[in-house]
Amino acid sequence: MSRIGVLGGTFDPVHLGHLILAETARDTLRLDIVYFVPAADPPHKHGQVIAAATDRLAMLEMALADNPNFRISLIDLERPGPHFTADMVELMHRQMEPDDELWFLMGLDSVIDFPNWHQPERIRNLARLAAATRPGYEIDWAPLEAELPGISHEVTLLPMPGVSIASNTLRRRVQHGGSIRYLVPECVRQYILEHGLYRRLD
Repeated sequence: MSRIGVLGGTFDPVHLGHLILAETARDTLRLDIVYFVPAADPPHKHGQVIAAATDRLAMLEMALADNPNFRISLIDLERPGPHFTADMVELMHRQMEPDDELWFLMGLDSVIDFPNWHQPERIRNLARLAAATRPGYEIDWAPLEAELPGISHEVTLLPMPGVSIASNTLRRRVQHGGSIRYLVPECVRQYILEHGLYRRLD
């Protein structure tokens, strides 16, 4: 039996918060593999400018190259839209062996917004749920329980170091000439500079 984690996202760009979440999950949940699944065309980000999939994938490949437990799945990039997370999780589940255990990894903001996702019940039925938490932060489960009864007992919380990094903040920093050193892997920072990413966001 393999214990497999799945972390989806646009990874635009991948940053240290993503990597710390994945490594925390791997260590805490004793996962054999964590798959990073870059989104092709996330419905909740329609109207936003997203870097080309080739650039996001290239940065992800460089960022994960030194960790044998981290892999990339192209399952979302290689399928037609719309690209809902529930569909991605189901496709990942189909590729597993019958006795494998699938864990869907989320950030704290995703847990809070989970009732608004497309068919969250499908995700609950296909995978176990784990979510990163920040030190000192308490989740208000009441509104989540009202929408998704039992959810508070299904989510395994993963205490993480107090690192708060958001990809949209990094893109804005680059756009305004700010530094993102030490917020992303150095290879990713160099790629962004060399390819002129995020200089324009309109």
